[in-house]
Parts: sequence; structure tokens; C-alpha cells
Amino acid sequence: MAHSPTSARHTPSPWWMDAVGYQVYLRSFADSNDDGIGDLAGIRSKLGYLSDLGVDFVWITPFYPTPGHDWGYDVADYCDVDPLFGDLDAFEALVADAADRRIRVVTDLVPNHTSSDHRWFQAALGNAGEAERARYRDYYIWRDPAPDGGPPNNWVGYFGGPAWTLEPESGQYYLHLFLPSQPDLNWRNPAVADEWDQILRFWLDRGVAGFRVDVAGGLVKDAELRSNPQLLPIPPRASRWEQWDCFEHLYDVFQPESQDVFRRWRKICDDYGAFLHGETYHLDPRGMDDLLPPDGMHGGYWFAPMHIDWEPNEIRRTLRGPSSGLAGRLLWAMSSHDMPRAPTRFAPDSSAEGTAGVSRRWGAARTLAFNVLAAFLPGTLVLYQGEELGLADGEVAAEDKLDPVGPDDDVSAGRDGCRTPMPWGDGPHNGFSAAEPWLRSAERPVGETAGAQSQDERSWLGAYRTLLDVQQRVRSAFSNGSAGGAETSGDEAVEWTDSGRGPVISYRRGRIGVAASVGGTSVEVEIPAAATVLYDSASACPHPHDGAAGPCGSRGPGQSNGPYLLAPASAVVWQE
Repeated sequence: MAHSPTSARHTPSPWWMDAVGYQVYLRSFADSNDDGIGDLAGIRSKLGYLSDLGVDFVWITPFYPTPGHDWGYDVADYCDVDPLFGDLDAFEALVADAADRRIRVVTDLVPNHTSSDHRWFQAALGNAGEAERARYRDYYIWRDPAPDGGPPNNWVGYFGGPAWTLEPESGQYYLHLFLPSQPDLNWRNPAVADEWDQILRFWLDRGVAGFRVDVAGGLVKDAELRSNPQLLPIPPRASRWEQWDCFEHLYDVFQPESQDVFRRWRKICDDYGAFLHGETYHLDPRGMDDLLPPDGMHGGYWFAPMHIDWEPNEIRRTLRGPSSGLAGRLLWAMSSHDMPRAPTRFAPDSSAEGTAGVSRRWGAARTLAFNVLAAFLPGTLVLYQGEELGLADGEVAAEDKLDPVGPDDDVSAGRDGCRTPMPWGDGPHNGFSAAEPWLRSAERPVGETAGAQSQDERSWLGAYRTLLDVQQRVRSAFSNGSAGGAETSGDEAVEWTDSGRGPVISYRRGRIGVAASVGGTSVEVEIPAAATVLYDSASACPHPHDGAAGPCGSRGPGQSNGPYLLAPASAVVWQE
């Protein structure tokens, strides 16, 4: 299914502005052939569910041929589909059916590294003859040992351990910021850039609507490969996070030359009207400014929301910290396949609440309230699969853990809990597959499944469906300029109306007002007398405040008498 490029360079409001995305972790979303592994046909079978939810695009994690050492982020061929997930025909059928439902498909690019099984790396090792070795050796980063015979510098891998592995036959080390089976590409070699131009066009011609760039801050390395300043000695048995934080990462990541790659890719994507955005992993808003220059990627993920506690000042700083120059260019996400789910992170201590179930409900309510705040800010909201069901992390027994960064003695480093299979309904394995899933986990209660929640308007799923319906109905006011469109700055588009402290966070964007209670008690918020309440998260979901003193919300939609009583961990949206 070939698509002709169409110019989007002069579109004032690109399609992704104020859109809602949905991340599919492919292996765990939906299994169509009962082999225990999610696949492309599985996504296709759930397009009705995604359409009813109200999402505008799906971002699919890698489906390319892979040995699976890092579950697909070790790519052996960038222009094909792994047989585990389908084939090119299955991919094109998914894109076509999604388009029929007005859902776009965004794919994952993994340009920092390949699999060690990739033909480029195998040729670089000399396994395809001397001529091919000479051609592909410089596709990767090789260096002679240090004078003591050790690695060329002090860089550590993001998954822990040295970032260099010795190849015995040549006596040289190759660089890998992740697993040794994920050798880093040499982006200072023009031939690598030429290869990637063709890869992007291959998928764009098949209807892909955009790319999420993995490790967007790490492509180009320091030309001299200088050692990073070491801030602290690495403690014995340090976790991967602790090892990484022992260094100031001046030379291995965040090199400005990476922007040349993205400027080049943006020109290609603009020819197709495609959305180029990155895994811009920086927790400092000033760092985000560096990663997202105006002529670079169209947008990037803002990861600060995945690293905060449920505390008013932290939440406020996360929402208000990015500069006005980034307005409309941030992707807001609370969860992903790499981090514990937001309801898990935001859940109060279960012993203090009495039961783990109540604690999880508070975590889910807090996640929904944050998503309400984010949904009406400039940018793009992205939900992670199952977030709309209020899911906390799944339970994976120690003997069933598979993540390569989570050894038995460092369970907190693993990512298995956020990757457990999507619970669709009754039956074995919550309806995900008739076969044993690739990642074994405890079955979830029926009430947490999509099937059960689809029958209950006041479920978590019902609450998210209503939220996205409201967001979709009011977004035209944002894109046409009446509430601050794509041409306006964040200061012009958003007026923060809270005091800057305390348990209420609120803002206006044109005629839309949003307020959230992020403290521990109900609070009164002022809503203009003529305003219409469009959404109250506490009234829309199975909020844990139900039955406590005072109602969840003192107004229903269309009513406008007096101050509005907002339950703790809830948010309200109104239109003036």
C-alpha cells in the first residue's frame, strides 16, 4: 500500500497537535494466533476498542526481525517484520484498517544501535568477507584498548557494566551503551545517515504516520571519545541507575551533532506530513530546550512525570517547568514499557490505607487526575496500554522474570511488572492468549479486564473514554487560535490560575478551565457562574473517596451554582 508524499510544511496546526496517542507494547497487547506473544494482527483485532477509547494514533514498539535479547530493541533488519509478529502484508493491513477508523500508526525507530546479528555488524566482524568488512567496519565504533589493555575510556552502559566489549580476533573494543548484543552505530559516518534515509522512506511509503526515535539523545558520540568526569566511585553491587549516576555524562550522550540527524529526518517526514518525535530522556526543562530546537524533531517525550511523587510542588513543577518555547511540542506520558506504571508509583502505602486494593485505587485516581491536567495543555497526551483500565504493575514471580536489566538481586531494576499481558476478559490468562504468555504473571481480577469495564460507564475505562471524548470535542478551539493554537507560545496559550502553592493546580486555556486537587482532602475551587462543567474525574471513575464525608463533586454537568467541591486526587474541566 504505497503512499505518495504530501507536503505538510505550511500546515498551521499539524495533525498531532492536541492529539491523543496510545502506546502498544506489542508482545503483551493482543495475541491473534495463540502462541503466547502479541502480534500485529492482534492490534488489528482491537482497533474497535481503540477507536471507542478515542485515540488518534497508536505507537507500536519494535516489530522488526530480532533475536530478542532486549525484546525487540535489538534490531536485525530495519525493513521487515519478525515472523513472531506477522509480515509486511499484516503491517499494511493494520495501517489500512486503522486509517478506516481515523487512527494513525506510528512506529519505533532504534537508530542508536543494531543487534549484533544485523548483517552490518556481522560484516564488520569479517563474517562476509574482507571487502564487506572494509565497507561496514566504520558503521560501528571501534577503538584499540587503553594502555593497560582495558576499555578505551570509562563509559558505562545504561544497563550496567562497561560500555565496551573486546572482540578477540581484531583485538579492538566496540561500543555499546546498552547490552553487548546492541553495538552502537557510528553516526559520524555519512554512509550510516544514507542508510537511514532509505529506512525512513521504506516505512513512510507504507503509510506510517510518524516515528518515535529511541534513545534520541544518544546517537552521536564525542569525536574524541573522551572519558566522562567521574563524580563518585561505583559502589560494590551498584544497580544500573547507581552506576550511571556516578558519572557526569558530557561525552557519551547529548552531543549537539545529533540535531543534524534530526534536521535531515524532519525534512523527509515533512514531505509526508509525518510526526517525528523522540525519546528525549532529560528531566531538566533546560535540557529539553537543547534536545528540541525549533528546526529539529517536531516533539519529544517529557519524562519528568514518570519520576515524581504525588506531591503538589513536584506536580506543579513538572507541569509548569518546560519553557514557553516548548509549548505544543511535548508529549505528556505518565507510564511506558520502561517505567513502573503510574498507579503503582502513585499508590499510597497499602498498610496505611488498610488494603492493597484501596491503595491501588488511589494510585489510579491520582493518575487519572494528572492525565486530566495534561490532556488540555498544549502538546500530545500518550496513554500506555492498560492505563485506561487503571492498571498497576502486574505481579511477576522472581523465577518468571525475564528482563535483562533486572537480575534476581535487583528486582527494582527490571521492567517486567509494567509489561505483563493486557487483560481483555474472562478465560485463561485474562483473555490475552490460549497459550502460556511469553511473560508469566498472576492473573488479574475480572474487574480489571477490558471486557468487564466496557460494560460499566463508571469504570476506569468509562472515565477515560469520557475524558478523551471531552478533549476531542474542545480541541478545535485550541487549533483555530481561540484558545492558543500551534502558533502561540505557552504563556499565551495557558494561563495558570492557582496561587503557585497549595493543593490546587489550575489553569485556563481560552474558554476551557481545568483544576485538580492534588492534596489529601476535598477542596473548593472557583468556577465562573456561567460555566458548564464538562468532566469531573471523581464522578466518572470508581474513586476511592466514594462514601467518605462529602460528595465527590457538588455540581453535575450543566450546573453552575456556588463553589465547586473537588474530591482529593481528582480533576474538573469546565467551559465558559
